[in-house]
Amino acid sequence: MGGWYDVFCQGTLDNFAESRAAGHPATLIMGPWTHTDHTGQVGDVNFGLAAGMDLIGFRGRFVDLQGAWFKQWLAPETNAAGLGLPPVLLFVMGTNEWREEQEWPPARAVDTDLFLRADGALAFDAPGAGESGDTYVYDPADPVPTTGGAHSMFSNEFPPGPLDQAPVEARSDVLVYTTEPLTEALEVTGRVRAFVHAATDAPSTDWVVRLCDVDPEGMSLNVVDGILRAQTTPGEFAEHAVDLWSTSYVFRAGHRLRVHVTSSSFPRWDRNLNTGEPIDSGTDFRPAHQEIAHDTARPSRLVLPVIRS
Repeated sequence: MGGWYDVFCQGTLDNFAESRAAGHPATLIMGPWTHTDHTGQVGDVNFGLAAGMDLIGFRGRFVDLQGAWFKQWLAPETNAAGLGLPPVLLFVMGTNEWREEQEWPPARAVDTDLFLRADGALAFDAPGAGESGDTYVYDPADPVPTTGGAHSMFSNEFPPGPLDQAPVEARSDVLVYTTEPLTEALEVTGRVRAFVHAATDAPSTDWVVRLCDVDPEGMSLNVVDGILRAQTTPGEFAEHAVDLWSTSYVFRAGHRLRVHVTSSSFPRWDRNLNTGEPIDSGTDFRPAHQEIAHDTARPSRLVLPVIRS
C-alpha cells in the first residue's frame, strides 16, 4: 500500500513489481495519499469521500482488506478467500476514481515525448534547428523552497502533496514551460522521465524537473518531480536523465500541462553548493549560471506514459 505523494511511492511500486516478477503473491493499492495523510483531502486538493482509507473505493476499510489478504496467504487453514481484490488497485487522480489493473506498470501505456520549446512553450511537436534556449542563475544562498511533493518532513511549514505552485513559478530561477489547453483528456499512468540538455559554469550542480497540472482558472498544482546531482564539465552541454517517479493522473480537457526546470527544492533536497565540495563538509557557496537547450540536436523533453482511451 502506498500513496502518490508518499516519500516511499516509487519504492512501494518497485517492491510490488519485483515481487510479482519473482513469482510471489502480491497485491498493490495506490491512493492519492501522503505518508501520513490517508484522507480524501491532500494538500490543496479534495479527492473525494471514496479516496479515504476507511472506504477504499467503497470496498471497505483498508485494515479489513489487509487482514483478509494476510489470512488468505498466511493462515490458509482458516480457508480465508480474501476479498477478491485485483492484483493492482489504483486511484486515478484528475478523474478521482479507483481502477483495477492486472499489472504495474500498465503495458498498454505508450511513451510519449513532450518537448520544451522557446518562449515558455511546451508541446508534443519537436523543436526546430534554430530554436534558442533559456538561462537562469541558481544561488544556493537563496534556494527554491519546497512546495508540496512526495516527501515526509513532518513540518507544518513544508506540507507534502499537491500545492499551489504560484510562489515557485514567480521566481527568476525557475524556468516554466506550458502547453496550450488540452482539447481532450490526457491520462499519464506509469513512470515519468525527463531528458534535459543543460550546461553550467559550475563543476557540480543539480537539475530539478517538475510536472504540473494547470486548471482553466490558472491554478498550477504539482504532480511529480525529481532531481539529479551532476558532476559536470563547466560550459559543456550534456543530456541529463531525471527520474520523476510514477503517477496515475488525468489532465482534463481545458487544462494545461506545465513543466518547471530549476536547480533546488530546499529543504526536501540538500542544496548543491556549486563548488564540487562534499555537501556535508563544504563551506563555500557560489552562484551557478545555468543553460537549458531545446533544439533539434538537443531536444529537452519529458517522456510521459500515456494511456489512450
